[in-house]
Amino acid sequence: MMKKVVSYILIAMVLIFTVVAILGIWDIIDLRNVMMNAILTLIIIFAASAVILFIYTVFMRDTERKD
Repeated sequence: MMKKVVSYILIAMVLIFTVVAILGIWDIIDLRNVMMNAILTLIIIFAASAVILFIYTVFMRDTERKD
């Protein structure tokens, strides 16, 4: 289930970046500001997800499994 959600999110992001790039090529929008903001946003999302993954693997993982 989670893999499908992440896959759809990644597909949507690729489509959005493609549309923004095409609009920038045709000089409809100023591509420098948009791409810089998009890259910074992705860096922030990556850092936040790394912290959440660290917290989950260290503190929330069930270390005692009952077989």
